[in-house]
This record gives sequence, C-alpha cells and structure tokens, in this order.
Amino acid sequence: MKQALALAEKVSSASPNPRVGCVLANGSEIVGTGWHIGPGELHAERMALLNAGDKAKGSTLFVTLEPCCHVGRTGSCVEALRGAGVSRVIIPVIDPNPLVAGKGVQELVNAGIEVIRLIDFESQARGINLGFFKRYESDRPFVRVKLAMSIDGRTALSNGESKWITGAEARQDVQSMRRQSDAVVTGVGTVISDDPQLNVRASDDEPIRQPLRVVLDSQLRTPKDSLIFEAYGPLLFLFSQENDVVIERAEGLRARAASVERVTVCDRTGRADLASVLALLLHEYDCNEVLIEAGAILAGGFISAGLVDELIVYLAPKLLGADGRPLLGFDGITSMDLAPRFAIASTRQCGDDLKIVFKRH
Repeated sequence: MKQALALAEKVSSASPNPRVGCVLANGSEIVGTGWHIGPGELHAERMALLNAGDKAKGSTLFVTLEPCCHVGRTGSCVEALRGAGVSRVIIPVIDPNPLVAGKGVQELVNAGIEVIRLIDFESQARGINLGFFKRYESDRPFVRVKLAMSIDGRTALSNGESKWITGAEARQDVQSMRRQSDAVVTGVGTVISDDPQLNVRASDDEPIRQPLRVVLDSQLRTPKDSLIFEAYGPLLFLFSQENDVVIERAEGLRARAASVERVTVCDRTGRADLASVLALLLHEYDCNEVLIEAGAILAGGFISAGLVDELIVYLAPKLLGADGRPLLGFDGITSMDLAPRFAIASTRQCGDDLKIVFKRH
C-alpha cells in the first residue's frame, strides 16, 4: 500500500478527479502498477491491468481509493477488475463521490472478489486528495493561504518592497504548491504593487499543468501592462461593480484571452463575497484545491470568514521593523474566544527559512 500511495503522490494534480495509485501483485511478484493523471485518462487500476496482462488473474490489487463502479469518460474499474480475474482488492478509504460511495466495494463483493480495508492508511490516503474529499463532504474547495513574513511578523518594508523576503528554496517550494493547486487567487492590489505572474515555472519532471490564475478586481483596475498577462496559463478576472467603465474594461480583458465574470453577491464594501468566489471556482471551474497568494486584507478576509483550511507560513530570519507592512489585515478581535484558531501540523527547514504548516481547528 505504501508503494501505491507513493504512485498517487507523484501526480501533482488529477483534478477534478482524485489522485490514485495502485500496485497489482501476484504472490510475491509485482505484475503491474498504475496511477491516474486526469479526466479522460486511464484510471490507475486499468493502467495496472494493462501492464499485468494475463498475470492479473488471481492477483491482489492494492489501490489508494475505492474502485469506481460507474461509466464516465472511461469504463467501470470494477468491471475491468472482474473481467481480468483479480481475486482480492485492498483499499484504505471509501470514495466520497456519491456515484461510488461504497457501491464499488459492494459490486466487487457481489462479483466474488474479496475486499479488505486498511484503516491504518486512511489518513494518508485522504491527505493525498484533500480537495477531492472537501468537494464531496463540504461542497467547498480545500483552501490554502500562503504567507511569508519576517521574525517580527512583517511581509514588506514600509515602502512596499518585499523581494525577496524569503530565499530561493522557499520560493521553489511555492512552485510545488502552485503545481498541485487548481487555482491561484490574488487581489488587484497585489497585481498593482508586486506585478506577479502566478504561474508555474518550467520543470523537467513532468508536463507543466498551469493553475487557473484568478484576480479579484471589483472594478477591473488591473493595468494593461501587468506581467500576469505575459505568463502562459488560464486567467480569470472576477469583478463585482458594474458600470459603463467596468463593462468597457471587461471587453478589453476578454480581447486579451482572459475570462471575465461578475460575482453578484457582495460584502458591505461592494467587493465580491469570498464564499461565493469559492463556490464559483468549485462548480464552474472544477477547482478542488485553491491557493491564496494575496495581500494582508484579502488573505485576512478569507481567514476571518472561516474559509481557510490550511496556512503555509514561510518565516524568514530577518527583522523589518515596526513600520513594516503587517502579515494580515482584518477586523479586530474583541475576545480570545473569537480568535481564529489553527494547529501546527508540521515544520520544516526550507533553505535559510522555516516553513510552518497550520491546519484549521
């Protein structure tokens, strides 16, 4: 099972499908392995069966998620396993998709195939597909906020200079986060001040799958010469205030191959309601995992609204002083009981910086 989990983890994202890995063993011999890379591609089980050929008969399948039993872009994996003569299937977790959700196990049993569930591996199997499980269990994407700060909790100098607060290793780690994300969200303020591209840099390890880059820009003020237009990959602007000027700006953005949509639910300031933004990304753009790379106000807005599942904080061994820019900006907390709470999930040295992962309580 450990090998199957490692195969699933080698794929950065198969969204909106889950990342799945499997190993087919006949006695002490591994006769086939497989992994799923995305919609319309071979499911992990079918890849392993293809590798195994006739050796699949009487074999045991170790797979990281309950096999599917419905026909979508590809056929039912349960039927493929039955047809190949697989004797036993070992899984750590049930598929939360209501089209499966235990039905795959039942159909395997009905076909005379023994099913064993390894509960000890459930947490790791779920961890590989946090966004997939979040989609079906909470009707929301899994949301991460990436932050970088100095020892004294500052993100930039008072004049806005922030390049580079962290070192090269930390910045490369952010590339890995973008690669596994379906969308990277920022605000127009960050686009104007930092001029980011928000894409994934080229890699020799695997074909580059660019995330959807999303700019929350209530009045579509993004400058025409912003670098975000130069980088390859899908680009979406979300606005909330509609008038003749904004409509004209929207047409200009569409002419540059960007998608533009209006979010009709707004907060009291006229900005897009953040829960509605996430719902749009989940249902209209199939985004299971969303990464927020934004300034203090927008990042703080997602946190104070209770929409963040994970905080990734890179702590740089620097001091920027009392007049440096703060990490987060949201309404003051009047009681400790009301403070958003997170638990430290992990810490890791990342070059000269420290990476701290916080999970929502």
